[in-house]
Amino acid sequence: MRHIKEFRDHFSKQPVFSINEAKIFLRKKGITPSYLHQLIHYLLKKQELRRISRGVYTFHDDVSVVGFAFKPFYYGLEDALSIHGLWEQESNPVVITIRKVRTGVRSFNGRNYIVRHIAKQMFFGYELVRYSEFWLPVATVEKTLIDFLYFRISLSNELLQAFGERVDRERLKELVLKIPEKHKNRIAAKISSILGDF
Repeated sequence: MRHIKEFRDHFSKQPVFSINEAKIFLRKKGITPSYLHQLIHYLLKKQELRRISRGVYTFHDDVSVVGFAFKPFYYGLEDALSIHGLWEQESNPVVITIRKVRTGVRSFNGRNYIVRHIAKQMFFGYELVRYSEFWLPVATVEKTLIDFLYFRISLSNELLQAFGERVDRERLKELVLKIPEKHKNRIAAKISSILGDF
């Protein structure tokens, strides 16, 4: 286990790492894959390492790193509302990914998070936000509104008012133009009913 320290030092600087990345790292040091499995097992048993999904691990205990296991991704919906200060209730992270993975509620380190799949053509409208020691991709306020309508999630009057006050209409227009035709009319009509002419 003499390589544990350099393994830990290298991968703890990243939010997550895959088993393949670990194999490459150890191969450069002349270490066999069987040693890697012993190492992973040892670190999991010591609770230094945590499994997020099959073949993806992290040295961090903060649930905000889970999205990196589903790259490309961004945090959205209620989670983005919380990050942007539009939602005062505590919310579980909502990972929005174009990868075809099992969607729904998952658990990491005693906290729930939600994974949602989005069409590749709808994968836009996020920005990097500094959180703890990492930069996280988070849907903009405008894309968060679009995503609520895309996923057909109802909005409370309070949220409708909050969006009305915070949405940048010019940015919203630019994003609406990116929506695929099969969704554009429905979403644009709903936005007009919420914001009036935009």
